[in-house]
Amino acid sequence: MITYHDFEKIDIRVGTILEIDEFPKAKNPSYQLTIDFGPLGIKRSSAQITKLYSLEELKGKQVIAVVNFPIKQIANFFSECLVLGIVGNDKTVTLLQPERKVENGQRIT
Repeated sequence: MITYHDFEKIDIRVGTILEIDEFPKAKNPSYQLTIDFGPLGIKRSSAQITKLYSLEELKGKQVIAVVNFPIKQIANFFSECLVLGIVGNDKTVTLLQPERKVENGQRIT
């Protein structure tokens, strides 16, 4: 079990996907995302969401991400945040999203 104080250390924010690119060098099929977190700035992330989402439908979509993990190198790419999703039994990832548009950078509590 973790305490509420432990949970408060995780900085989870909403952002809007600005750009999406294929990521052929990733071990598992992935996209490279560029996400606008408002006052926190622009961050990049690698996300294994290719099974359910096309490049075209992701642009402009809001996502929820952990923004205070250390940078993680994945192949030749540096991921600055962790986009959150639900992993199904078939390993497909469904993105977590706000149910309506909100301001980029707002904190999830």
